[in-house]
Amino acid sequence: MRIAMWSGPRNLSTAMMYSFGNRADFAIWDEPFYAPYLAATGLDHPMRDEILAAHEVNPAKVATRCIDSIPAQKAHFYMKHMPHHMIYGMPLDWANECVNVHLIRHPARVIASYGVKRQEMTFNDIGYAQQAALFDKIGGHVIDSADIRTNPEKMLRKLCEAIDLPFEPAMLKWKAGPRAEDGVWAAHWYNAVHQSTGFAGAEGPLPELEGEAAELCAQALPYYERLAARKL
Repeated sequence: MRIAMWSGPRNLSTAMMYSFGNRADFAIWDEPFYAPYLAATGLDHPMRDEILAAHEVNPAKVATRCIDSIPAQKAHFYMKHMPHHMIYGMPLDWANECVNVHLIRHPARVIASYGVKRQEMTFNDIGYAQQAALFDKIGGHVIDSADIRTNPEKMLRKLCEAIDLPFEPAMLKWKAGPRAEDGVWAAHWYNAVHQSTGFAGAEGPLPELEGEAAELCAQALPYYERLAARKL
């Protein structure tokens, strides 16, 4: 099985990758199209030069690897993808060979979390419109990070059942620290998950946003709500 897990940034996506990566039968891959996206757009993201130097920038080569032999001779392959990386010209046919899952999170939480790591933020950066468009194109399952944090075992069992994969208790806990499969950008983005050994508990009230952040949230909310209506 090849799982393409699609989400915007700050969506519990790295914890989900660690969860599947803690299974003995899964190989994992961290944002394969990030370097091609940066190379194609010229955007100035944190650690841009290091990312371009360390990762494959040719999108055709990345797409081939998505459906090529699974690393380490594992039975299954989990790929963490971001919809906003799939700009015009990025190949997507490979996704037809995958089980596509869309991981979502309320935009108020995403915007508050993203703003801590990167002050400049645009609607394109958080990926809501791109994710909704991608779902319309390729379909798949939808799961909400809030539900996972509230009851990880229940939701991971539900996801595994939906995609016809046996649940493994190993998905609930992992060792603290980085993983060899982390993208080089982990040094900037992954400090919290590197301190974790499992999914954090349920989140409190939504953060209160003001000004441009509140406007971004209002713009993203209809896309989130449309996908949330389809969640497991």
